[in-house]
Amino acid sequence: MSIELRIDHLSKTYGNGVKALQNISLTIPAGMFGLLGPNGAGKSTLMRTLATLQEPDEGSIRLGNLDVIRQKEAVRQTLGYLPQDFGLYQDIAAEKLLDHFAILEGIVDRTERRSVVEALLHQTNLWDRRKQKLGGFSGGMRQRFGIALALLGNPQLLIVDEPTAGLDPAERVRFLNLLSELGENSIVILSTHIVEDVSELCTRMAIIDKGQILLESEPLRAVETMRGSVWERVVAKDELPAIERDYNVLSTKLLAGKTVVRVYDETQPSPAFYAVGPELHDVYFSVMGGHYRRPAALEAVR
Repeated sequence: MSIELRIDHLSKTYGNGVKALQNISLTIPAGMFGLLGPNGAGKSTLMRTLATLQEPDEGSIRLGNLDVIRQKEAVRQTLGYLPQDFGLYQDIAAEKLLDHFAILEGIVDRTERRSVVEALLHQTNLWDRRKQKLGGFSGGMRQRFGIALALLGNPQLLIVDEPTAGLDPAERVRFLNLLSELGENSIVILSTHIVEDVSELCTRMAIIDKGQILLESEPLRAVETMRGSVWERVVAKDELPAIERDYNVLSTKLLAGKTVVRVYDETQPSPAFYAVGPELHDVYFSVMGGHYRRPAALEAVR
């Protein structure tokens, strides 16, 4: 039976009164799981808690048979964590630093260690850059090296926090493809505010805001529930205030000097609007705006 991460009634309030997590409950199976929310939603607090770097005020977390809160050392043996900001030694070659961390991980046999380091550098597409100093790495290369470090020890749980922020399109695609491969054999939690990352990668997702889970679903299922309820219209800029007042606006974007407005409504809001296919962006903005209506069928699978 594949491993499962179970989070039950997790809460965390900081000393300044901020309720970072409020009664969070999630069940996360093997595969790619997306945690989607704006900056300050509680994503990083949850990631650090899962990574055994801080404790909740209330609740429990189990990774298979392990109690994450009470068995931190055992959990760390099977955990890989790539935080949003991580430092690297700038004047050391990638291969040498990875070898050093492999020793710290307990891989003391030189032949075994060489094999592990070589495999990870190939897996993260850094083999040709193995002799290059880390200070010369691009943002995408740094992130891929961070994944190589996180994969030492073959973790069953891999946590990545805002991994594609700041990457150029080509580096982002390479990084997401790497994560997708890793999700075939372990639990990979992708914490992000970038909807496309979740849409393209994750088989399950949750939307979090102000420390609360607003939606947990399969992305494709959540998108399908909005079919027939998303409408679009091109308007002049000066029409926008009235549109925002009269309709449930999901998003707006500029197109050739005009403003394209997407709204949520279960029936056609006016003849000027035309139906469009829903996207995960629509689900996200609908949930964040309080417009999303969870169908009974979706409620039943929670």
